[in-house]
Amino acid sequence: MGDFLFGTIVKQGMVSPGGFLAATIVSLLIGIFIAFMYSRVNHCSPSVLFTLIMVPAIVQLVIMMVNGNIGAGLAVAGAFSLVRFRSIAGKGQEITVIFLAMATGLATGMGYLGIAIIFAVIMMLLYTALSIVKIGQNGRERLLRITIPEDLDYDEVFDSIFKKYTKRSELLEARTTNMGSLYKLQYAVVLKNGAKEKKFLDEIRTRNGNLEVSIGKMLLRTEEL
Repeated sequence: MGDFLFGTIVKQGMVSPGGFLAATIVSLLIGIFIAFMYSRVNHCSPSVLFTLIMVPAIVQLVIMMVNGNIGAGLAVAGAFSLVRFRSIAGKGQEITVIFLAMATGLATGMGYLGIAIIFAVIMMLLYTALSIVKIGQNGRERLLRITIPEDLDYDEVFDSIFKKYTKRSELLEARTTNMGSLYKLQYAVVLKNGAKEKKFLDEIRTRNGNLEVSIGKMLLRTEEL
């Protein structure tokens, strides 16, 4: 049992059919486990789940093929350096779990199946626990958008309302629109416990001339890497 958990099934420069099949099956199972656990706590696209399932097995094959062969390793590194990704930057969480999938594929490719399984289980349980407790998140944080006429000084006009309904407010952006006749403001606000969003918006409308006001989920600018 100890040999399976912390030993390797791959010999230097040699891969047996049974070892290859076992490593591939474990890699795919680990990928499915990571994808399942990630999808339980996040809304993600099918392409992300597909990537998480396939990456461990792909990395495992690459590692097995270059095992003990420095020349092949350099060739693979050169081939991967030619790849250019044209997709948009992913969220930090997505990149983290993809790196986890790659790490487990590296372990299975070297024959350490037990270590790969234990590491994947520990990391995904930790990830799930951190997601459940919502570490670093504030459930009452909102993105507030306000449209005001150009002659309204926005520096202090909403201060009393923010003091009444929010714990914290920060102006993120101010820009002109409609040929400069209007300003669009964006605030990050943390509402007080028990604060009613409708009353909050109604009081803002009395200050901005009943122009457009909206409030919604705060999208973190630091979420993408």
